[in-house]
Amino acid sequence: MKFFVRSLITFLLLSVVANYLLQHSQIDFGWTDYWTRHGSLLLVFLALFPRLTLLLSSIPSGGWLWWLGWVFAPRFLIAVLATIQYWQTNKILVLCAWLIAWGGESGEKYALQHRVIRKSRLKR
Repeated sequence: MKFFVRSLITFLLLSVVANYLLQHSQIDFGWTDYWTRHGSLLLVFLALFPRLTLLLSSIPSGGWLWWLGWVFAPRFLIAVLATIQYWQTNKILVLCAWLIAWGGESGEKYALQHRVIRKSRLKR
């Protein structure tokens, strides 16, 4: 039930923010369909190895914000790029990108924190 509520809240929040940005800013959301340019294998690699995939794939890069995202939160960078490029054509795919970003980043931080705490207890 938590997953469904989180998904619904994410979708609604993304819809409101994207609608606002489309109408009140100069941000140009893309009209490209994901499946005409990429395949499902890229999705798997983006979910499992985000930094390596961003570095070696044809995903556009540049700017200091892009590099900060790549270093600190690559899954969020992928979700933001997916939202900008594919929001108009693949809303479900963008929603999945945001759910993976939230789950993956928090899961990594939890596992790292859990491992550090466990090692520090073993040293005592």
